[in-house]
Amino acid sequence: MTDAQNRRRRTRWPVVGVAAGALVLAGGGVGVAEAATTPPALSFVAATGTVTAERYAAEGEVYVSLDLGLHVIAGKDPFEIRAKRAGYDKPIVAYRTVRKNGKNTQVKLPAGTVRDFTGLADFTTITIKDRAGKVVTSYKTAFCGNSYSSARTRRDAPATNPYPTRCGGENPFTLGSVWGVQAGWNAPVPDQPASSAPLAKLVAGKYTAEASVNPKYRKAFGIPAKNATAKVTVNVVDVKTDEQGVAEARSRDAREEPALAQAVTAGGHDRHTAEGDASRQVSSFRPEFRAAASRPATLKATPKSGPKPDLRSLPAWGISLSQENRRWYVNFGATVWNAGTSPLVVDGFRRTGTELMDAYQYYFDANGKQVGSRPAGTMQWDPREGHMHWHFTDFAQYNLLKSDKKFAVRSGKEAFCLANTDAVDYTVKSAKWRPDNTDLSTSCGANTVVAVREVLDIGNGDTYSQDRPGQSFDITNLPNGTYYIQVVANPAKRLGELNTANNTALRKIVLGGTAGRRTLSVPKVYGITG
Repeated sequence: MTDAQNRRRRTRWPVVGVAAGALVLAGGGVGVAEAATTPPALSFVAATGTVTAERYAAEGEVYVSLDLGLHVIAGKDPFEIRAKRAGYDKPIVAYRTVRKNGKNTQVKLPAGTVRDFTGLADFTTITIKDRAGKVVTSYKTAFCGNSYSSARTRRDAPATNPYPTRCGGENPFTLGSVWGVQAGWNAPVPDQPASSAPLAKLVAGKYTAEASVNPKYRKAFGIPAKNATAKVTVNVVDVKTDEQGVAEARSRDAREEPALAQAVTAGGHDRHTAEGDASRQVSSFRPEFRAAASRPATLKATPKSGPKPDLRSLPAWGISLSQENRRWYVNFGATVWNAGTSPLVVDGFRRTGTELMDAYQYYFDANGKQVGSRPAGTMQWDPREGHMHWHFTDFAQYNLLKSDKKFAVRSGKEAFCLANTDAVDYTVKSAKWRPDNTDLSTSCGANTVVAVREVLDIGNGDTYSQDRPGQSFDITNLPNGTYYIQVVANPAKRLGELNTANNTALRKIVLGGTAGRRTLSVPKVYGITG
């Protein structure tokens, strides 16, 4: 299994952007290119009047692959929602950014609008009727607006989209999300139900799908009734297959459907401005996506003031127990994120003819200009199958502590390739909503390079899943009892940052059972079970 497979993988949705004249406004029949000079704040549209849905059935299981081509289009201003919680034991509160008198104001959304960080709950109702007009199934879907497949739908729309490409929700310790649709751009609206059961009621035949934005959102966002509904004819056809075919169809839709629960921002190492105020939400720090030509000739001391990263550890999550070759392991995910005022930028410069690089951290002023650097340890080439990239050796450390907080076991994972795998809090100032390096292929370098740049951007986290021997904790010979998973950022203090008092996080676990059948329980923390 590759390193990329061992860390939670990111799903990149295929680009299915819509052509400017292809969308049809629901109820009005007016092409987007012919839309009114002052469009509504938000429109709900269908890209086509008829679609074909493939139905797979095998051994009692039915799965229908459905894509209704539903989209939301923002008007003259961007559509933006910010969701945040003040602490893990606090509720999520969401606000819509509204432009009034040349200034942005924050309007609080009604209670129940946001339940988690995956988007606006029950945004759309989709009802499917048969030829006789009888309701066969009806369900609700959520919506966030962030998407890889967004495109501008008017010629006068801004040229670029500042909003994130992913919605969020997998990392249980997310603090804040930003969801948005650029002015004049579209965003796909999920049309698959949470489970396959509602669509399993469909048999081969012709249906009408009626989709509408639910009333509370029409009122909250000022969506006119004629711009809030859409009808699509659905031709359901049977596809002969077996049980494997059903699984493959379901997997394919999981890759292609922009469903909020799947287009997440949390995971691991497997896996870009606009007009007006939206453009100013993008970080001013945009370091080149490559290392400097050579190591710094002279080094300046860490600036006493000015922007710096702030590395913070999140409690371990995704904790599980496994057995391999008669040994027991505790697996877990660990996230370190940057809550500071500058990206963490580390360049490695190869010692000619060796598998070792000297690492340096670089500093920037408030305008993003490089103002200094300092030694930050080393980077090492990892030749093992599934790795084969450069690891920075001084980023984090994972320990298992006894009940008295004394050391018990250290994880074998002690070197890292930095990547922006998780949007931990995109509401912090200068957060990078569209980071460049999000996976191994964009972050870690090959063995033929002479230099490597690794970056952890503001608001983003780097998650590693410890799910194989050597990375997870070997607890075979540990007695039953209470332990703590300790995640430590910047363990050797070689990296300059705003604050080192928040670099450590603990997560309690309890080991039990017998030598042949160990057990693991993970108490909630802040009410979070993940």
